Amino acid sequence: MNVPSGRRERKKAATRQKIADTAMELFSERGYDAVGIRDVAAEADVAVTTLFSHFASKEALVFEQDEDFEQRLTQAVTGRAPHEPLIPALRREILALVRHCTADGAAPIRRMIDESPALRKYEESMRLRHAESLATAIAADPGLSRTTTACRTIARFVIDAYSLAREAADPEAAVDEIFRMIEAAWEVGQPSRHT
Repeated sequence: MNVPSGRRERKKAATRQKIADTAMELFSERGYDAVGIRDVAAEADVAVTTLFSHFASKEALVFEQDEDFEQRLTQAVTGRAPHEPLIPALRREILALVRHCTADGAAPIRRMIDESPALRKYEESMRLRHAESLATAIAADPGLSRTTTACRTIARFVIDAYSLAREAADPEAAVDEIFRMIEAAWEVGQPSRHT
């Protein structure tokens, strides 16, 4: 009997969310280092293999929206309206992500990340991966015509903008300030036109 893919995908998503929610509850109650993968699996009532089919590592449980974050960034490039400038589209997405991550309730998660060397290391590798994905999306856009180095540089700036703004006293003002610099860098990276 064939199970409709929509139903199957919904069930997988629900299981993934249940595991992530359970992990965060346990991490909040006991502390990140005091909770093991087996603890999370047992509390979520799933097998350890099921947990690993949804999350590659314990650290990934904390950053459960990692893939969504990366998709949103590349979508800001590939999904923007024809002739819409790149930098304002990226600024809008970073601002939305910063608002989400500085909303009430995010502080305990941020504190947990800051206090764990393993989570900080994982976050750094995640940021580098996001920057590479974003650079690839920018480079693939034929209307943008920048060098690979320019695309990679702007992508790193955008990823860093997220981190810097999130930590600022006034995150929205920080996004504005940082993106003025990113816009200037983007313009400097424009290929020179020989007449």
